[in-house]
Amino acid sequence: MSRVMMRRLLLGAALLLLPLAPARAQQEQQALVDRATLAVQELVTTGDGTQDVISYLRRARAVMVCPRVFRAGFIFGGEGGTCALVGRDAAGSWSSPAFYSFGSGSFGLQAGIQDSLVMMMIMTDRGLQAVMDSQFKVGADAALALATIGGGIQGSTTAAAGADIVAVARNRGLFAGMTLQGTIFSYRADWAQAYYGRQVSARQIVLAMEAHNAGSDPLRAMLMRHGAN
Repeated sequence: MSRVMMRRLLLGAALLLLPLAPARAQQEQQALVDRATLAVQELVTTGDGTQDVISYLRRARAVMVCPRVFRAGFIFGGEGGTCALVGRDAAGSWSSPAFYSFGSGSFGLQAGIQDSLVMMMIMTDRGLQAVMDSQFKVGADAALALATIGGGIQGSTTAAAGADIVAVARNRGLFAGMTLQGTIFSYRADWAQAYYGRQVSARQIVLAMEAHNAGSDPLRAMLMRHGAN
């Protein structure tokens, strides 16, 4: 085989593989978006308190969904996970997601392991502006109230009245309860670039809605179905 033919074959193979690179880069982000869709569906359709969740969702300015929150510890403990933040415009349309990761540590008499799903409904512009920062600490920038979904969750729907952010959760594990106070959320610019193919800020995604990925349409449709005003 001549060198010219070999070069042509190699170039053709490279061109065929190019479309696969962005898709491969989006797999981790898309998996989070898919889990977030299932988490919203679970919280609004199953278990106790679904009507409370839907009521807050219909009034929410934005929603941050953390489909898998891991907490573990013995004396020293910690929790962490990744989340998808979507916002709603004045017409009722939901944005594609911005991505956040979070973590926190604790010390005290504790032991066990827990896997939770959490949905934080951001009720006010003040709460949304706080979350838009590159780093957001729960309890420092906006009021947080935890609404009860099932057992073992601190707080209640009555405590959520007037809050900037209302969080609901469902736990699986050995811890008696959970709290997000002191948790730090950080914007994942690298995930946004992988998912949208360009550098884009959280404000551009959630507020200006300048970025879109069709893979997030099922999540947006789920929120539209259950969170319509």
